Formats: sequence, C-alpha cells, structure tokens
Amino acid sequence: MTTRVAVNGIEIAYESFGSPQDRPLLLIMGLGAQLVHWDDDWCALLAEQGHHVVRFDNRDAGLSTHFHDEGAPAMGAPSPYVLDDMAADTAALLDVLGWPAAHVVGASMGGMIAQTLAIRHPARVLTLTSIMSTPGPQIAPPTPEAMAVLAGRPPAGREAVLAQALETWSIIGSPGYPIDRERILRVAGLAYDRAFDPAGTARQLAAIVASGDRTELLRELAVPTLVVHGEADPLIPLAGGQATAAAIAGATLLTFPGMGHDLPRDLWPDLIAAITKLTSG
Repeated sequence: MTTRVAVNGIEIAYESFGSPQDRPLLLIMGLGAQLVHWDDDWCALLAEQGHHVVRFDNRDAGLSTHFHDEGAPAMGAPSPYVLDDMAADTAALLDVLGWPAAHVVGASMGGMIAQTLAIRHPARVLTLTSIMSTPGPQIAPPTPEAMAVLAGRPPAGREAVLAQALETWSIIGSPGYPIDRERILRVAGLAYDRAFDPAGTARQLAAIVASGDRTELLRELAVPTLVVHGEADPLIPLAGGQATAAAIAGATLLTFPGMGHDLPRDLWPDLIAAITKLTSG
C-alpha cells in the first residue's frame, strides 16, 4: 500500500516491506525513476534478510509532489532545487517513519542523494550503499550514446513511452546479461500510469548539475560504505564508482563485468548478500 506523508513542505509517497522490528533500510531511486523501479521481488528479498524496507518517490517523481509551476529548465538554467533539498526530504521522511537513522541504499541519482544525506545529516545514516553513482557529474560523463538517451525528446502517449523504455534500457542496460523485455515494459507501464512528467525529470537533472562535486565533502565521512558499479555502465561509467570509493575512508568497491546502468536479476544474490553483510556489521 502506498502512503503519502507531509515532509519538508511537500508530500512524499512511500511503501514498505518486512517487519518494523527489523533493521531499517531506505531505498532511494534515480533520475526520473519511481519507487516501482525498485522491483517488488528485490524489496521482498531484502526483507527476508532482516530488513524493514522502505522505497519512496523522490520529489518530481511518481506520486510525490511535482513542481509543475517551475516548468522544464533549459540546459544550464537555474535549478528550482538541489540535491541538498532532496536529501532534506529524505531526512524528513525518516522522521515520519520514526527512524532516528537507517541503512541507506541509493542508485544513480539516488546514490547522489544518499551521499548528500550522509554529508548533511551524518547521524541519520547507519551505513551507505552507493550503486552506479558518482560524487559529481563531471567525473564520469556519459558515453555519446547514453547522453543521447538523456537529451532525447520525450515521446507522447503510453505505447511510445513503453517503446522508448525498451530502447533506453537496450542502450544503458547491462550488455553482459539478457535484456528482460517483459519487466521493462511492465515497470514502464506502471510508472506511466502513476505519473508521466518529463519536465520533472528535467528539474531533477538540473538539480544534479547545480549540486556540483561532493568529493571533498565525502572525504569527511565516517560511515561504513559499500560502492557498487557496473564495469560496462555507459551512463555513469566505472570512474564514478571508483571516485566515490576513493573519497570515502574504508569504503568497499564491488564491481561487476557486463553490468551496465541497471540491476540484472542474476546479480541480485551477490548484491543482496553484500548489502546484508554491510548492514549486519
């Protein structure tokens, strides 16, 4: 069941899995993505490992507040908010959940938000898992093909959106693993039916660019950290994960050949085992 709560002057939609008595684990999704992009089975498997899992829609995504009045910022235009604001949303959600602190897992932009949460609200982060992310957009720029995905014109209509999803994941997904067409279409359809807002994605992208490089701030962290990255990621290449791990003292870097900018189901056992090892330490 999806719940909407007031946080930081906006509303955030979230869902939970597992027992409230278990270790609190917060999942933060990436650019233009919604809580449904954290697969139900993925969340259930994490819950089976002793986690109380919460996934949520960032601002400007899904059923959380959208900043429609701000429009779609042009490239280089001022951003209506930055990643600090999105981290503040996340900290306020922890308050609503009654979690003084949580194990935090972020993917792509979600990893950037998780890093920012650890920097700005260090007492709220028990462990940090940063997946296919980077300390700053200039450290690991996309390949030309992946950049074309980011810069592409949004399609009109549900069928066109689903077709674009297949094309997008064929470009930025994991070349070492079979493409799961059924899952891509199912999740893209769920996301479209919940909320289709390309301008919101543009605002999130502007927030990433406006937030700059976190490398020096990450050097000040003292939090157990796991950094996961695909060795074949075209959207945020491996250098982004390497830079994240190098900046955070004691961080563990876990990389996978053939993994792109997604989480192939075949890797779930290894990924969930690594996250569970970190949160159980």
